[in-house]
Amino acid sequence: HLHFDHAGGLTRRARGSETPDWIAGKGEASGDQNEVCFTFPNAEVVAQRQEWNDAIANDAVMTRTYYRDHLLPLEIPLAGERPRLRLVESPIPFPHDQRPHRDDTPTSPVRNRRTEIAPGLFVFLVPGHTWGQQAIMFEDTEGRTMVFTPDVMPTHHHLGQAYSLGYDVEPYTSMLTKHWFLSEAAAGNWHLVLDHDPGNPVFTVGQGSRGWFELTQTGLTGQGW
Repeated sequence: HLHFDHAGGLTRRARGSETPDWIAGKGEASGDQNEVCFTFPNAEVVAQRQEWNDAIANDAVMTRTYYRDHLLPLEIPLAGERPRLRLVESPIPFPHDQRPHRDDTPTSPVRNRRTEIAPGLFVFLVPGHTWGQQAIMFEDTEGRTMVFTPDVMPTHHHLGQAYSLGYDVEPYTSMLTKHWFLSEAAAGNWHLVLDHDPGNPVFTVGQGSRGWFELTQTGLTGQGW
């Protein structure tokens, strides 16, 4: 998703006499400098259309989770007029007219709801923290299914079903998402990379003894991966 702590590194402030890639208009700068450069000038950025629309409109619980002046530059094309920003629309887990029970799971599995953005690289919606939050899935060279897990479960301390973040746009949806996400992770032997975990962030998921799930640390960090 496009909160500052996840997408903030896509751009940076211009340094010294550096020529900026974009200049914020009057009243648009989020800080005391309005000149912005791309951190990765040749990279294509892929986001969910819902997430982009919400970010530009600043539809969030907190007022400074999206930095519009560091997102709008992504609309500048790459060399050759290729789009720098690609917006995708992955299928939603539950229909808009359905109000799921807390233990319901989507009728369609992730493999049918994911969007391939490059050969073997997929994204799929995991709403709740934001409506357009996405996870990233791929298979590594050892055949393991790796899933970069966003803020549906930012650390292993957030494993509990009701352990949500104070600035989730919809905590109930976060709870639903966590349930089906962990169910599929356990069934598919996914390796979850937790985006905010301060230790070794790669875990597998299994059924716990109390009717919920448990995490097992894999050690797939540094030289072990």
